[in-house]
Formats: sequence, C-alpha cells, structure tokens
Amino acid sequence: MEPEYAATTGPSVSQQAQPASPLRDHSRQNVHASSPVRSPLWSPKSRVTYSDRFIPSRAAAARLDFSILDRELATSDVLKQASDREDLNPAYNLLLRSELLGSTCPGVISPDKVQQMEQLRAPASPGKSLFRFKTGDVHSPHGGPAAQSPFVVSPVGDDTAAGSPFASPRRAQRKIARAPFKVLDAPSLADDFYLNLVDWSSQNVLAVGLGTCVYLWSATSSTVTKLCDLAPHDTVCSVEWSKRGTYLSVGTNSGKVQIWDVAKLKLLRTLEGHRARVGTQAWGSQVLCSGSRDRHILTRDIRCPEHFISKLVGHRSEVCGLKWSPDDRQLASGGNDNQLCIWSLPATSPVLKFSDHTAAVKAIAWSPHQHGLLASGGGTADRCIRFWNTANGTALNCIDTGSQVCNISWSKNVNEIVSTHGYSQNQVIVWKYPSMAKLATLTGHTLRVLYLAMSPDGQTIVTGAGDETLRFWSVFPSAKSAGPDTTVANMTRTTIR
Repeated sequence: MEPEYAATTGPSVSQQAQPASPLRDHSRQNVHASSPVRSPLWSPKSRVTYSDRFIPSRAAAARLDFSILDRELATSDVLKQASDREDLNPAYNLLLRSELLGSTCPGVISPDKVQQMEQLRAPASPGKSLFRFKTGDVHSPHGGPAAQSPFVVSPVGDDTAAGSPFASPRRAQRKIARAPFKVLDAPSLADDFYLNLVDWSSQNVLAVGLGTCVYLWSATSSTVTKLCDLAPHDTVCSVEWSKRGTYLSVGTNSGKVQIWDVAKLKLLRTLEGHRARVGTQAWGSQVLCSGSRDRHILTRDIRCPEHFISKLVGHRSEVCGLKWSPDDRQLASGGNDNQLCIWSLPATSPVLKFSDHTAAVKAIAWSPHQHGLLASGGGTADRCIRFWNTANGTALNCIDTGSQVCNISWSKNVNEIVSTHGYSQNQVIVWKYPSMAKLATLTGHTLRVLYLAMSPDGQTIVTGAGDETLRFWSVFPSAKSAGPDTTVANMTRTTIR
C-alpha cells in the first residue's frame, strides 16, 4: 500500500509569486481539492491525501523547494512597518497605559525606552503630539511657558529623566482607615470648647476628665482606674501628663492645680494662684505652665515650695491653649481674645504676638521636624489653620478649613498634621505639610470634636467629642526605628467607667 502524506505549511510554487501580506492570518487558510494532487517534486508513486486535520510530515520527500529569502524579506517588511506605528511601540504602550489606566511601571526600564518616551513627548510631528497640549504649553493655542507644578506625578509631565516616574516604580499611596478601630463610651465628657480633658502619656496611659472625676485607661491592658473625684465642690477642667508620664496635673474649676503620682494613686501637691478655672496646661522639662480664665499664665516648678514662680500677662481674655516647643525654649499661648503669643522664659511679656486670627485660638502645635515652625487654628468665626516662623516672626501660610478648628497635632513620624473640627462638619482631617493636601477626612462624631491626643508611638490618635465617645483612629505610619509595642490592644467597644 502506498504511504500517505499530510499537507505541509510551506507555500506552493504558484503561491511564491504572490506578494507577502504582513497582516495575513495564515491560520484561516483553507485548502480545497476534489482529487489527490501530485507534486512535481515527489515520486510518481507518492500520493497526498487532504483532511481536516493538520499533521506535519517529517518525511524527506515532503520538503518543498522554496526560497527562505522571500520569508526573511517579508518579515523585515512587517517589522519595518510595525516600528513606524506608535500603537506597536512598547514605550508608547507603557506611556498610554500609565496615563489612561493609572498603571505603574513594573520596574526600572532601560535607557533606550526612556529616550523613546522623551521623543514621544516632543511634538516632532502632528501624529506624535498626543497628550502634549495643555494650559501654558508653548505649542498650545494659549502659548507661554509650560506650567511647572511641584506635585507633577504624570509620566507626561515635566519630570526630568533622573526623577521621572519611568525611572523607578511609583510608591503606593498610604491607605488611611476611614473608620475608628475602637470606641470608648465617655459619659459626662463636657462639650466645652475651652477645656482640655484628654491626654495620652508616654507610658501609654490615657487620662480623661469626666465631670468631677479623672479616669485612667491603659492602652496595653484596656483596664480603667479611677484616679480622683472632686465632688461635690469642684469639677475637672484640664488634664496634662508630665514628660515621663509619672505625674498627672489636674486643673479644676476653682482655679487649683493638683499634682498626682499615678503609680501610687496619691495626691502630691495642690497649687493655687488662679482666680478662675484652669482650662489648659503644658508641661516642660522642669516647668509646668497653667492658663486660666483670669487671663494669666502661671509658671510652676513642683520642686519649689512656692505655688508659682512667675506670672505671664499678655492676654485680654481666657487662655485656652498652651504648648511648649520641642526644645523647651519657647511657649505658645492662645486666648479667647484671638491672640497668639510667643513667650521666652524667664521674660514675663510675650516676645511675639500674632493677631491674624479672628476667633479664639485653642489649637496650637509645634513642628517636631523644623525649628521654630508653629501651627495654630481659629474658632468658628475664623476656621483657618495658620503657620508661623517664630524665629523671625513671619506668617508663612493660611488654610481655610471651612469649619471651627478645635485641636491640631503634628505627627512625629512623618511631616503631616491632623486637625479636629467642630461647627459645622465635626470631622477629623489629615493634612500633608507643606502642600496642605488632604490625605483623609474622618467622620463619625455627631458633635464637635473638641479633644485630641496622640499615642506615644505616633501612629494612633484618640478624639473626644460632646457625643460622649472617644474614638481611636490609626492615622500615621510607624517610625523608621523600632520601638516598644505601644499599640492599643482591644478593638471592641467598651466603656471608660
């Protein structure tokens, strides 16, 4: 019986004369024959049977005599035409995918592709001006120099080759949880803008003033301890931890300041000197300052027998905000007279006074990243966060937040700020400094967010409001250097007493 051969992929003699098509789909080519066809190059006894299956034959007699040169010419022609098309250019595809879909580069790309993408940016021909025209471009109808933005992240922006997003993968934006991971019930938490009733110690203990009592909540064990009860003749107006977290000062409505040893739950001293409530306090390395509704600031050294060592006079209304600079060289105070004062002890008069706010200044925060940089926030009639250089006494920037600024704090891990707000949105906002771009807006409180404190590791903040809740938010990243575990242990809703 004569052997059978399957059809091969090589072109026939008659097909060699036809010009090669660069986009022809050879998989769809059909061969029709009503009877066996004998090839002039095969032996007379050979026979070819065609079927619907493609089975290549490796027999020596099945090899067709055709020139490989024609195929190479056709392939080179296809590659030449493909190189002239932008949609088949890998650099163009990378540029298009990144711009339209927001895809990031998989890794560092070769310099030749960087050069190709630079050529795509240049309007060498009308066909290569895609994504080129923008406001301020010299080739746009408006003319003029190209607009340079410090926040350009687009791959078709004005980034240099060294700092281009194509040279290295983009950093993924940090995700900030929009919901608190823990909520504490805080009954009798006062809805008073001028009080400061929440503070977090370096020993990871939260102090909260509720009515006439002060409670301590341990973030490591979630245990609650009652420190003191001032009933029935007094109430708590402010709480403040010492730097080491061993002492807690409690400001009262009667104008007294109590110093407590929290380890022993023992009252050490009661300091007098104010004639009205003590709504704000600030511990330095050696000195405790207290601000009162009597418009005065008293500096105290608990090692001295005197109740206070100096009196700072500069405000015309209640003092509602106090903060020491990180180096303890300057003290910032804010008052209900819309004034922000900078003090340098032992001087008893302010060295700087800023009057740009149009409402009470309670929110004050010093930058831990830049010497002499101070942020302050105004009340309902002002709604602004302002930045100051206390080294030369100049105003740096002003941001209208749209609502009452109740508190502000600077992250020690990254150059970011968190602010809490009251009327009318009751939100918590995380800002990127110095651009002051909003990284996150956190909502959940039903009344103005009056109180703010930060955990010792700098990752978690706690906010308090007149809705009698304390909410814990994971806002900032961890520090570069590893530290002790100060994370909040329990993640359920509990009560603080």
